[in-house]
Amino acid sequence: MPAYYPLFIDGRSWESKSRQAVYNPCTGEVFAQVALADKACVEAALDCARNAFDKGPWKDISPAERKGLLLKVAQGILDKAGELAELETLNTGKPIKESTFMDVPSAAKTFEHFANNLEAYLQEEVVSVLPEVQSRLIRQPQGVVALIVPWNYPLLIASWKLAQALAAGNTVILKPSSLTPLSALALADIAHQAGIPRGVVNVVNGLGSQIGELLCADKRVDMISFTGSNEVGRQIIGYSAKQAKKLVMELGGKSAALVLKDADLELAVNGSLCSIFLNQGQMCTAMSRILVEDEIYDDFVRGLAAKAKLIKLGNGMDRETQMGPLISDAQRKKIIACVENALKEGAKLLCGGRVPDLPELGKGFFFEPTIFSDVTPDMAIFKEEVFGPVACVSRFSGLNEAAELANKSDFGLANCIWSNDSVRAGELAAKINTGTTWVNTYGMFYNEVPYGGFKQSGFGKELGKEGFLEYTRLKNIIVDRTQGTKPLVNYWYGF
Repeated sequence: MPAYYPLFIDGRSWESKSRQAVYNPCTGEVFAQVALADKACVEAALDCARNAFDKGPWKDISPAERKGLLLKVAQGILDKAGELAELETLNTGKPIKESTFMDVPSAAKTFEHFANNLEAYLQEEVVSVLPEVQSRLIRQPQGVVALIVPWNYPLLIASWKLAQALAAGNTVILKPSSLTPLSALALADIAHQAGIPRGVVNVVNGLGSQIGELLCADKRVDMISFTGSNEVGRQIIGYSAKQAKKLVMELGGKSAALVLKDADLELAVNGSLCSIFLNQGQMCTAMSRILVEDEIYDDFVRGLAAKAKLIKLGNGMDRETQMGPLISDAQRKKIIACVENALKEGAKLLCGGRVPDLPELGKGFFFEPTIFSDVTPDMAIFKEEVFGPVACVSRFSGLNEAAELANKSDFGLANCIWSNDSVRAGELAAKINTGTTWVNTYGMFYNEVPYGGFKQSGFGKELGKEGFLEYTRLKNIIVDRTQGTKPLVNYWYGF
């Protein structure tokens, strides 16, 4: 009998009228049942979050006390690390070594970082406007924040958003993807066990088509932090326009890795494999466009394809697995269509491009690591986000052409540069219109520095002081300390 997971509202398990099956992408089998929120559940969550912010004890808890509670959440994640990693792998299909060594410890570190830095980030600033006039700039929480989390990193991205929102003093309604709701529910329980008051953290699992507008358009919500597709992001912006709200939107990407002729070839090949095939390529920052300088193009392509063929596909729970399945059959069908279209447009298939024929993988949603070469900027696969293990390789000559190709995209989330020439790499980085540039590495997110995109990749930041401050509002208190006389406003009408 599959395990059952209720919703989490007002500090307790919360039942609903409907349930939803949760599938293991490795096997295609149901391994859990989860409550599915309806309008009544969302209404309850909205009321609880609003009351907890306006009337509950949370608003009177000092920053120092918040710090202590968040450190307990961090420790709670580590205490349940094995359980969380297994749950994440069963729900997403990603290899257990990724869940164990990346997702879970990174989630704990995020809570730890914002716990230890929230008091400094909230430090009041005093500005002397005139000798007798001072302005106090103080940071306050936004209020009730809706956190909407995607299915590719359900625990980690939920932790990013939840840690920042709670550290700033907000109450939250966390809506995970209906494909991967389980680790978010586990995280809410950890927060409850750590002593976070009732109503401060609420989790509603539901279909966006059914509860998205209810949640995002409601005036009880002061802010929305969303990570996901551009299509859904545009819907949320429309919903939020019905009531003015603060928005942070981390949307899609079509990121480019640029391999310069002076790069360490082995490092660039291995790094590029990670940048597109990690998490089955289901990453907004996936380097799905690999741009290689002419002089080393042939050697790079040959090395990349040879090593991609060696990647071991398998069940995520197998510690030998290097790449798991896609999240669903629907996602796999989308990727198959992209591959077929690329072939029609003339891209050269170097490896992959098909569903593996291994019997032990037959029930899961697997797809082979795929590489196209000779891809030109007019091809759809060069321009459109695939969100799967598909790389397209193109060539360039010189830094100007490299920057032009990298910027030939509606997205501006991230990019990589592989080069041993720091001056040349720096010149190129300055020309590329993305929010994050990695040089000789990939995918390193640090809690100390911000992350977020440009153009159609969204707006606002996560992480760092800048990301934390997104979850606050800035209040200006002006005090006139005129001594011995009265300020000008007293005489304006002269009565």
